[in-house]
Amino acid sequence: MKRVVVVDYGMGNLHSVAKALEHVAPIDWRVQVSADAEVIRHADHVVFPGVGAIRDCMAEIRRLHLDELIKEIVQRIPVLGICVGMQSLLSHSEENEGVDCIDLIPGHVRFFGKDLKDEHSQRLKVPHMGWNQVEQVGNHPIWQGIPDNSRFYFVHSYYVQADQPADVIGRSYYGVKFDAVLAVGNLVAVQFHPEKSAALGLQLLKNFLSWQP
Repeated sequence: MKRVVVVDYGMGNLHSVAKALEHVAPIDWRVQVSADAEVIRHADHVVFPGVGAIRDCMAEIRRLHLDELIKEIVQRIPVLGICVGMQSLLSHSEENEGVDCIDLIPGHVRFFGKDLKDEHSQRLKVPHMGWNQVEQVGNHPIWQGIPDNSRFYFVHSYYVQADQPADVIGRSYYGVKFDAVLAVGNLVAVQFHPEKSAALGLQLLKNFLSWQP
């Protein structure tokens, strides 16, 4: 039996993510939520969620030594980062007066700003909450069965800018163009919440489970 493990460090929407994975997982897969390093290490796929302030997330990640564990397992196991889980994989975040992150993907997490405006100079609310289009970049397996410019559900005040354009496989726009989906080796990371993004979010999770880099 194969296993997908949702990493539990107290900062993710674990119940919703696990339920969504159970909905799409093949019958011979088991969905498990765990903070145990050995359980995570022996998974077939790993999901790394996150919500809340990056300072608190990184403090727990480092306390549990998950930063080193993620760096280890991503060499051989497919890993999906979600929302703040994605942001924690970058080099540095502006949030909480600046926080160093795991640095698996070169890049920075930046604040949308207090005076964010759209292309018509209309003021935009921060945090960005709601459905937004994602422009696909390239032909990654995570996009199988998902039309370009499909809408996914976002909740965030900070956005990702990757240093390397080759690492970006999805972009979105909310006052500024930002990197919504990254892919490096065995790692895929999304700013939106696939578990809250209806049928297409479930399709993305299904694609992740079938992905064998």
